Amino acid sequence: MDSNKQPQGQQINIELGEKEAEGIYSNLAIISHSPAEFVIDFTRIVPGVPKAKVHARIITTPQHAKMLMKALKDNIEKYEAKFGEINIDTSPSQHYGFVPPKSDEKVN
Repeated sequence: MDSNKQPQGQQINIELGEKEAEGIYSNLAIISHSPAEFVIDFTRIVPGVPKAKVHARIITTPQHAKMLMKALKDNIEKYEAKFGEINIDTSPSQHYGFVPPKSDEKVN
């Protein structure tokens, strides 16, 4: 048996440090990719401040990026079932880098 493989159903203990538990607010994400990875930079736009600092950068594989997209979709559906539809302002100036897909685009 390969010792690097985790047995099916094994639990993983995840430690949340004090600093990480505070969280980081973001209203702008810049996403880029190469054949090997996706890079997501989280920042925030503040009115009257012409410069935005990256507060967190996540680098992940294309497979994990797609799994993240599916997990977010699932959680948004659960949220909307409980609290109602999340409305998105159609004004492009309100998207801050989070550009929703066109209505005819398929989200897998």
